[in-house]
This record gives sequence, C-alpha cells and structure tokens, in this order.
Amino acid sequence: MTAHEIDYRIYGEEMQYVEIELDPQEGVIAEAGSFMMMEDGIKMDTIFGDGSQKDTGLMGKIFGAGKRLLTGESLFMTAFYNQVVGKKKVSFASPYPGKIIPIDLTQYGGKFVCQKDAFLCAAKGVSVGIEFSRKLGRGLFGGEGFIMQKLEGDGMSFVHAGGTTMRKELQVGEKLKVDTGCIIGFSQRVDYDIEFVGGIKNTIFGGEGIFFATLTGPGVVYIQSLPFSRLANRVLSLAPRAGGRSRGEGSILGGLGDLLDGDNDF
Repeated sequence: MTAHEIDYRIYGEEMQYVEIELDPQEGVIAEAGSFMMMEDGIKMDTIFGDGSQKDTGLMGKIFGAGKRLLTGESLFMTAFYNQVVGKKKVSFASPYPGKIIPIDLTQYGGKFVCQKDAFLCAAKGVSVGIEFSRKLGRGLFGGEGFIMQKLEGDGMSFVHAGGTTMRKELQVGEKLKVDTGCIIGFSQRVDYDIEFVGGIKNTIFGGEGIFFATLTGPGVVYIQSLPFSRLANRVLSLAPRAGGRSRGEGSILGGLGDLLDGDNDF
C-alpha cells in the first residue's frame, strides 16, 4: 500500500466526529478547520496540497497545491503524524449536522469522486485532486461547475454530508435523478450528467430548479438529504433584514405568524 493503513471509529449521531488511531510514523491529512483534538505525541504540520506526491520539486508542489484553489479550498492542508512509540489518536469533526462516511478507496478501484466541499480527512498518501467535467451541460448547470473533487489511492478517506445519507448501488444502465446539491459522491464508473426538468409549470413554479443531476450505473452513489447550501439558504431566508425586521414582518401574514408564534410582546 502507498497510503498509510489507519484504524478509525466514528462517534455521535447528528454532529459526528471520527477518531483515527495512528501507529508509530503513521499520518493523516485533513482540511483546515476540521481538527478537533489529539493526544500528546502527535505532531501537526502544514503542507502544500495533500503531500501525496514526492520528489516533484518546488514547481510541482506549487502546481499541485494551486489546483485546490479551483475547488475553493486553501492552498494548504494539515498533516498529523504519530512520532512516538505506541498508538496515538487524533479526531476530526463534521462542520455541520449530518454524517461522516468512511470511503475505502480499494473498494472503488482507487478513485472516488465527490462534491468539492465534502472531503474531511484521509490517510497520508491519498491524493486529493480535482475532477473536470467534459460535458458542457454539467459544467454550466450542475451546481458544482466543471470541477468536483477526486480522491485517489489505496487508503481510507472520510467525507461528510448533511442530514441523512443513503448509499445506492446502481446496476448497468440504471439511472437515478437527484437534486444537484444532494449528491455526496460516486464511484468512477458512474456517469454523471444534467437533465432538463421539462414543462413550463415545472420550470417556472416548481421551486426545485430546472435541472436534475442524472447518475447512471454501474457503480455506487451516496446521497444526502440536507446539502449545506440548502440549509444556509433557509437560514438566510429567515434572518432579520437590516433594521432588525425579518422578511415576514412586512406583510399581514408575516405579522399574524409572529403573533401566533408568540414573538410579539405586549
């Protein structure tokens, strides 16, 4: 194996974290901001990119790290190494309510494609890169543009998702239509494309967007019930406007709703 072989345990229900056990000289890489806690004896180091490539020279390292900018991530990642004798543990937390999904890359032919903000952490040696779409429709309307993240190697990786998650195995030619934001990731043989919803009423009044993501087997797909973008939009829609008034306070129904909810003091 080129990636370090790590043991892990996932804790919690709604706000999960993953605890990774490292043998001496083993390491794990993680996105900045996902660290939760670690035992004494583990060294933290900030590195360019994912640190999976060796002896590529300065320009190679800069190019590898620069690709991460295309996915909206930082140039740097954080690596944690066990530098003492005996097993040590380090933990990483999910950034919002949902689930942490362990991905054994050896079970997916050494490659797994996921949403660009889904990656949490992985064994040292796993490559965290970018996946370009060759299809114009997917690039323009797919919600993730032309770029998704790809995890490559033979080690364990961990991705996080919002709400409840589902794992579905698609047979050859089997098609699944999904909201573009609800995709967590899929194995490399799954074909990903965009399909127009169709119908004037659906397009104008449906409220579900005008495109589906279509996933066609064979392969494995992971779906989430609560994408972070959907959660953020719902929170923003209920947030007070400038001046301290919520969006519903400008209408009769909004005021009536506040009265029934007990939001008004007399």
